[in-house]
Amino acid sequence: MNIEDYREFCLSLGADVEEKLPFTAFHHASGVLVFYVHGHMFSFFDCDSFSVITLKCHPDRIEELKEKYDCIGKPSNMSPKYWIGINPDTASDDLLRELTRNSYEIVKNKYKKK
Repeated sequence: MNIEDYREFCLSLGADVEEKLPFTAFHHASGVLVFYVHGHMFSFFDCDSFSVITLKCHPDRIEELKEKYDCIGKPSNMSPKYWIGINPDTASDDLLRELTRNSYEIVKNKYKKK
């Protein structure tokens, strides 16, 4: 999946999804695009390289996913206990959509507005 298709998919997950470039003050992270639900991150990647997408994941699934898929590895700058990194060049579009939707749901359900 290319960067624009992935961006459109993230935005299609719900009217509550926002996208921002929150790290523009930091030269090395100025191109990091972050997707939020209820003000909390569920996906991000560097627009300049688009080589790793970092996603929230259920901790009990992380090792299983890493063993099953070569495209899944360490997240960028997040705890590997709760986050995964996925290579969009080698991941299937279906897997990328599934894991992104899961990430969105995890964060949405945890931070539901009351």
